[in-house]
Amino acid sequence: MISISHKTKHYLTFITKVLIVCLAFYVIYDKLAHNEQMSWKQFQAILQHKFTISWLFFMLFLSFLNRFLEILKWQNLAQVLHPISLKAASKQVLAALTAGLFTPNGIGEYAGKALYFPKKEVKKVIFLNLICNGIQMLLSILFGIIGLLYLGFYNWVLLIFGFGILVVILLALTKNLEIKGYSMAAFLSKINEIPKKIHFKNNILAIGRYLTFSHQYYFLFVLFGVELPYFTIISTIMAVYFIASSLPSFQFLDFAVKGGVALWFFEKIDVDEVVVLFITTFMWFFNVVLPVIIGSYFVMTYQSKQKTMN
Repeated sequence: MISISHKTKHYLTFITKVLIVCLAFYVIYDKLAHNEQMSWKQFQAILQHKFTISWLFFMLFLSFLNRFLEILKWQNLAQVLHPISLKAASKQVLAALTAGLFTPNGIGEYAGKALYFPKKEVKKVIFLNLICNGIQMLLSILFGIIGLLYLGFYNWVLLIFGFGILVVILLALTKNLEIKGYSMAAFLSKINEIPKKIHFKNNILAIGRYLTFSHQYYFLFVLFGVELPYFTIISTIMAVYFIASSLPSFQFLDFAVKGGVALWFFEKIDVDEVVVLFITTFMWFFNVVLPVIIGSYFVMTYQSKQKTMN
């Protein structure tokens, strides 16, 4: 077996950190600088005339609340292994977000968080992260179906229910089927082992997070002067998040995926596509770019599992 010296490991770790951070900033720059659909003169004009200091702070507060609730979710679930501080949870969530920027559907987040725990706990960390993200996905499906029903997409909802029933039947028939020692029955059993109070808190925080980022989206439409009923806008937003989150994508392409889905849905209710594009850009900037910038700092200052547990 090839042995790697401590000094070599140190250099490899440093290079990996730098690559992650550089890639993160390159993706951000590329998306903002080379988006042919955007007119930067229009963008600057909107910033000057629409965004007051109070609106900017309000948007920043909602972005902070969005990530803070995610941090509290992770802190709550991580106590299944052992209690972690709010500071440690913040490091793990933001660093993992940065690491997951280049992987399909943010899979890199799982590895990012696992780095902060001993190797023997890696599988449990991945499982808990699956629970953390899973409840958010379930809420996207639930609220998304409500949104589609309100907007009159009944055929879509019937199709979704039909697919859901097939999935449930398939899972029921194969719940005891083991693949490399894993089965659905064992997975459900592990979920039930988590104390109910932790599940309850996780659900409440997830609902709070969903309501936060969906209403941040809504308030941006209000800011841009879109005069449509509240339930029409919020239902469209719920449908957009459901469909966009169901599509396979890289985190750094989230900007394009949500933008494309949003353009299609909001066109149905006669919202100007330029407005939709700018709002999608703002949402991406507030909820991905800013957290990734902070997460980049935690990636660069990452040292070891033992030093970051507290």
